[in-house]
Amino acid sequence: MAKNKSSKVEAGTSIDESFSRYVKEAKRVSHKGNSRCPYATKIQDAKIVSLVAPFKPNLKFLMVFPSTDLTSEALKRAAEKVGFEITQCSSVDSAFDEFQSKHHDLVMIDTRSLRALDYETLCRAIRSSKGSQHAPIVAIVKKSLFERDDGGILNLLECGFNRCIVESSSVTNYINEIVQLKISDMKPMAQKSTTQALYAALDRCNVLIFITDDSFKVQYANILIEKLLKIRQEDIVGRNLGENVAYDQGQLNILASSLLRGREWMGQITLQKKNQEVVAVECSAVSIACYGRLPTHFVLIFDMPDSTESSIKINRPSVDQRRISDFRKASLNKMMALPLEAPIVKIIGLLDEVRMNLGDSDLVRNINEAEDILKHSELYATQLRENFRVKPEEPVVADLITALLSNQAQIPKLPTTRRGSTDSTVIRPSKVLRRLSTELDELLDTALHWDFEIFHLEEMTKHRPLQHLGMYLCQQFNVASALSCDEKTLQNWFIIIESHYHSENFYHNSTHAADVMQATAGFLQRERIKIIMEPLDEAMCLLAAAAHDVDHPGKSSAFLANSSSPLAVLYNDLTILENHHCACMFKLTLGDERVNVFRNLDRDTYKIVRNNIVDMILATEMTKHFEHLTKFVNVFCAKADEEDDTEGDFITLSNPENITLIKRMLIKCADVSNPTRPFRLYVEWARRIAEEYFQQTDEEKVKGLPVVMPMFDRNTCSVPKSQIGFIDYIVNDMFEAWNAFIDMPELISYLRQNYIRWKEFDEQGHRTLADIRLLQTSVLLAPILPSKPRSNPR
Repeated sequence: MAKNKSSKVEAGTSIDESFSRYVKEAKRVSHKGNSRCPYATKIQDAKIVSLVAPFKPNLKFLMVFPSTDLTSEALKRAAEKVGFEITQCSSVDSAFDEFQSKHHDLVMIDTRSLRALDYETLCRAIRSSKGSQHAPIVAIVKKSLFERDDGGILNLLECGFNRCIVESSSVTNYINEIVQLKISDMKPMAQKSTTQALYAALDRCNVLIFITDDSFKVQYANILIEKLLKIRQEDIVGRNLGENVAYDQGQLNILASSLLRGREWMGQITLQKKNQEVVAVECSAVSIACYGRLPTHFVLIFDMPDSTESSIKINRPSVDQRRISDFRKASLNKMMALPLEAPIVKIIGLLDEVRMNLGDSDLVRNINEAEDILKHSELYATQLRENFRVKPEEPVVADLITALLSNQAQIPKLPTTRRGSTDSTVIRPSKVLRRLSTELDELLDTALHWDFEIFHLEEMTKHRPLQHLGMYLCQQFNVASALSCDEKTLQNWFIIIESHYHSENFYHNSTHAADVMQATAGFLQRERIKIIMEPLDEAMCLLAAAAHDVDHPGKSSAFLANSSSPLAVLYNDLTILENHHCACMFKLTLGDERVNVFRNLDRDTYKIVRNNIVDMILATEMTKHFEHLTKFVNVFCAKADEEDDTEGDFITLSNPENITLIKRMLIKCADVSNPTRPFRLYVEWARRIAEEYFQQTDEEKVKGLPVVMPMFDRNTCSVPKSQIGFIDYIVNDMFEAWNAFIDMPELISYLRQNYIRWKEFDEQGHRTLADIRLLQTSVLLAPILPSKPRSNPR
């Protein structure tokens, strides 16, 4: 058996080749484990490449035996097979001289007889010489030593030996022992020597460097800390960075929130010197995961004011800055032309004038005016201009824009009897989902296509599309795993959420929720979004989309306020519907453990999830549309005029506050994505929303309430004009901005085609709902499934 094993080693690959395969496998596993986070993968690669120091081609092996016997011969043959360069000595003096001249990578000493060889003196002598800490020293001992309980092994280890190996005449045994030594002893020591060399290099850097654990306890600080902060290296190691160096703990908290998500961070941090003097410095930080996916260490690089530019660079994704620059200029020009204005837009206009007219005598006046506007408490709050007048032939547009942007209840001139809105009918959730048919499976396989047939799904699922589409999309994005819940709980959640959508609503029903969720999933697939979204972020976006209009009564917030509905009273006439959607979603989720998809989240994670979902749902309120759009354009295009500013773009993307802006914009665009769909789908959505508005106007007239949109009268309204105005004043600029950010050209392509079609319909006199319905059944449009008010399934 021994002979066979030996022949396999001879005929097989070398140990170095086997080790190379090991490193490649480690890289492969690292890539696999971090597939959702490209930056973490790069960090893992860097860690493997830098810390696994390659072995030298010919490792040096020193064996010290006072005489030749079967044990020494077997050991020598094993070392030759492994590929070592062998030096053999028989005395203490010759062995010590050889080690000092060659610095061997592995030393084995015969310790079976102290009389024949003073191995204790030799081991201590080697250990006292320079560089010996990187070479393992192994003792060859008698088998009886392992069978005795006299402390013999401990004595050898105390002399400086790393390991003891039993004498043997088997070459195979020694080959196995040497292979184990190479991986378990020599490799870590090679890493240690490489690390020490790395530390020596860091001490010569002209930037201040800290390496901490994930709680900011300092593991290493380079020598520059003594020069710049007047703190000794040994005094800071083992102490918390926030308590001893960082002046503002809040800054570290912001930094940690990015690093713990596996993202690089750049920004300014205030440090405190030993003499209590503070200094603000630029910091670059990155997290490292030594095992698993969670960060275990942070590396912080501080560019001190008196230091030159660091040669250390951190890779960042490249972006097309010229394209964004062109978009920013065009988008800002469009916003300046809109019939709405925000203080921030005024500031941009004034600063542009200053840049173009540096020699103008009005320079000081313009700057002073800009400063006055900046003192305004609501920089992004929008309102209609006092002199805004829509063309007389476009009253529908005026009503639509005014109603969407108004969050105030209309006060009638004469007192009217207050009437409460009827209570929403509660639908009991289905106990089980019916088994998906083959046809339904085939349809769901196209769920990530932008031309997905949502109305076909509505018909196939008996007006319960959210349950089926929601589960399919959640499986595609591993939502159950991100939330640490089982799929049955997630399935129950979709059932209960969908049951609280009012199926009698023409537009705001579960089909709309499913459509918004499908659009959200489409956006999450884009590469620019994948870079910044973690699995938990994706889960939050999908759940927020699914529940963003839950329990919608089919009437606007202004209607609820004017009618003094219980919801309006509850929320003080402010953001009535969106607040109710959030509250209803969490009430349903937390009210039953069988549907509570958050039950396995820890307290801090649940708080993050709740805050994000609430923020996204509240962002769908149209009264703040231009506030969100203006923030998005100005934040993500702030550096657009600086060519090739890839660093600035990465910082902007990785800022947690700006990720929140992206999530708001994502769900807003998904919520009003109808005009960017194929026209056969868009026209049905337009018909449904018009019918819902008409029903509200009808009810307002019956109840004697102020009519929020008087021109949305089913007898006189032009549906094409309402959609043309909606695209002109709401949709176009938002999707121009969103497309420039995520690069999804089909959005703009469909939007422009649809705009032209509505123009043609208006010119041809196809204006009423009856006209649109007739066109849907004609050759002008692909067949659209009929949609009638449905009775609630019990």
